[in-house]
Amino acid sequence: MELRQIKYFVKAAEHLSFSDAARALNIAQSTLSQQVRQLEDELNIQLFERHSHAVSLTEAGRELLPFALRTLHEADSCVAKIHDLTNLATGSLNIGVTYSFSPILTETLIEFTRKYPGVKLTVYYKPMAELMDLLEAHGVDFVLAFRPSQRRENIESHTLFDNHLAVIVKEGHPLDGKDRVDMDDLKKYNLALPTVGLQARNAFDVCLQYYSEPLDIRVELNEVNILLELIKNSNMVTVLAEATVYNQGGVKAIPLNLPGNEMDGCVHMLKNSYRKRSAIEFIRMLRDSNAVRARVHNWFM
Repeated sequence: MELRQIKYFVKAAEHLSFSDAARALNIAQSTLSQQVRQLEDELNIQLFERHSHAVSLTEAGRELLPFALRTLHEADSCVAKIHDLTNLATGSLNIGVTYSFSPILTETLIEFTRKYPGVKLTVYYKPMAELMDLLEAHGVDFVLAFRPSQRRENIESHTLFDNHLAVIVKEGHPLDGKDRVDMDDLKKYNLALPTVGLQARNAFDVCLQYYSEPLDIRVELNEVNILLELIKNSNMVTVLAEATVYNQGGVKAIPLNLPGNEMDGCVHMLKNSYRKRSAIEFIRMLRDSNAVRARVHNWFM
């Protein structure tokens, strides 16, 4: 059974005349008659009583008509839905974001929801490992996070912008104003660090392999906002990705003078997966945002 046959059947049922129905459809009457006959053959039942100048519906035709009308309506709705998805008038987008990546996302979230109010946007803030598990389970469309220390075979990571680990201090701190901070500077202060497992901490621990002297780690937190409030209200020092304090008042980010301190901001996607139109548009808007634009990599589309 073809959609065209259902369309021809409904039009013939409306006009109760094959000639009038064919004229309304702008097709030959023989074409309409042939398609209706093929539908009857497929269903193995007669749908119309044929008269010399008109037709009438049989009992089977009357039973089929409401289903046929509903089918055509659903088909039209499907086409409209796909059109809306293409134009981002509807649909959904699920994004995974690490805590330290979130500050550079605010501008894009506001702009995307303003421009595409019909798209349901869900953002999951979780540690990197949990987000990668969620991505593999198709729970999110993509993940925004810094480049992981360990790669997964079925996930591809595209660099969105260059970044690095930085020492974060409050404004007016003794380290404020330095061009770079080395480990001899850090050992003079109490440290408040993100907990092990968060990306900035993992990257910092890798860097510490090149440094043998112990540091005075007084506080470990898995909540970046609380960590930054602590830094703003003390002389303690933390180490985060520089992008984490984007637009954050009251603190300064100073490059950390250690080898291997790169923390590239990345978009992580399943390999060979379908890319939603909404995902492509969100990443484009993020790439063009003030937070990212100066350091963007043009890998996407």
